[in-house]
Amino acid sequence: METHILKVEAVSHVTHNVLRIVIEKPPQYSFKSGQATDVSINKPGWQDKMRPFTFTCLPEDNHLEFTIKTYPSHKGVTNELLKLNIGDELIIRDSWGAINYKGEGTFIAGGAGVTPFISILRNLHSKNKMGVNKLIFANDKEEDIINKEEFGKILGDNFINILSQDKLDIYDHGYITEDFLKSKVSDFTKYFYVCGPPPMMDAVKKILGNLNVDPTLIIEEEKV
Repeated sequence: METHILKVEAVSHVTHNVLRIVIEKPPQYSFKSGQATDVSINKPGWQDKMRPFTFTCLPEDNHLEFTIKTYPSHKGVTNELLKLNIGDELIIRDSWGAINYKGEGTFIAGGAGVTPFISILRNLHSKNKMGVNKLIFANDKEEDIINKEEFGKILGDNFINILSQDKLDIYDHGYITEDFLKSKVSDFTKYFYVCGPPPMMDAVKKILGNLNVDPTLIIEEEKV
């Protein structure tokens, strides 16, 4: 597998615990919206500590972008990413991933599980092909909503948030249930793109099964 050592061009906070990292793009490097790569930090002791992160830029952009949730308490790779400066280097490998756009439907994301959908939705918006796609985004609190303003702008009323902790009039409260999905989705014969923590994934897929969604219409990352 080919590796690329690339300089960091920009680092900023998207939310209180999510970073946007922009790096150089190697010549001829390619990926599909929704795909990821294995990333490590080019510093002593960190070069072999690889973690999978999703590309959130467009495939045709002249840079690469990642949107990464950080976990400082873990003292691992994401905590080390918080120390990145412009000019530091990341190591990336080939692109991979089973999540890619198949057709109109509903994107269901939990927390940082939204990252594979960022490039897909940006891509659709850039081509004026958003159609009736909608994003259902589950988080604990309003402050956790990644790219809130951008999603609101490109999706309008088809950007639906549900929060498990905050109770705010402008958002649904609680967890994704069968009744909740039936109230938000009118057509269960379209695609469902699902990404989030394993317990949420299991719960959502069980609900979709109860609603007789064809399993071939459920798009998720392949289990390794």
